Parts: sequence; C-alpha cells; structure tokens
Amino acid sequence: MLDSFCGTGTSTRALAARHPDCLVVGVDKSAARLAKHGAAGDGYLLLHAECEAVWQVLAGEGVQLAAHYLLYPNPWPKAAQLKRRVHGHPAFPLLLELGGALELRSNWRLYVEEFGIALHLAGVRAAISTVPSGEPLTPFEAKYRASGHALWRCRARLPGTAG
Repeated sequence: MLDSFCGTGTSTRALAARHPDCLVVGVDKSAARLAKHGAAGDGYLLLHAECEAVWQVLAGEGVQLAAHYLLYPNPWPKAAQLKRRVHGHPAFPLLLELGGALELRSNWRLYVEEFGIALHLAGVRAAISTVPSGEPLTPFEAKYRASGHALWRCRARLPGTAG
C-alpha cells in the first residue's frame, strides 16, 4: 500500500494497523514533517521523497499496489495552480498505472469532484461520498471534523497495467 503525501506519517501508521497483511509505505517530500513521527513501526515505513518520483519508479518497475491513499493533499486552490494538484499534474497517469484501490480525501468538495472527473476522463469509474465517522486517519481529518467541516472522499478501483 502507498500513502502518498503522508505528512507526519500518522496516516501511514493508522493504515498499517488497519491492514496488518500489507506493507504500507508513507511518502512525503518534507523531512521536517516526517521527523515529527520518529521511528517507523511494524508493517510500515516512511520515505522522504517526491511522490511523483516514487510513482515513476514504481510504474517503471511494473509494481501494482493493493491500495493507494492520498489523504488531504495540498489542494492548490487557485485556478493557476491546477498543474500542482494531483489530478492536474503530469505524473497523474503514473498514479493510474499503479492500480489498486484508490482513495483521495479532502475537506474541499470541489477538489474531490475534480479528481473524480479526472478519473472519469481517464476511463476510471469513481464514487464520491462523505467520509464516514470513525477514527480519523490524519491530524487534518481530526481537525476538520472537530471544526464541523464536511469531509469528502473519492474512491476508485484502478485496473493498473499488470495482466
């Protein structure tokens, strides 16, 4: 499993606890955020890297993921920043090649809807819904839920390239 843009790795640890049968790899470009986590535990590891570069390496090696989480990535809200959003970035096709169950979460409904449209344009069926109540996966999810924000998710099953 991949936890892209994992921040402090809180979500990576939570995903590993929920999926003890998988190795969960959390990736974030910020060494400072990752340092807040401390040492990784059983079933997961944290990687200091650009997510898009990791996707490129994994796709190039033909790796297929069981699941891929993008939890509360920076939404880059200005129209001129579209290419910085996950679904507007040139590496988006690499993400699709990795296959598996894909879930993006955000408190910004428009971001989630845009992501769903990008998946649709790529020929992938996606479902958008609210995030169910329960144990939050990230500090942002906890903060947004506590402040009364609606939380949204886009889920899809990516076919990948493995045959």
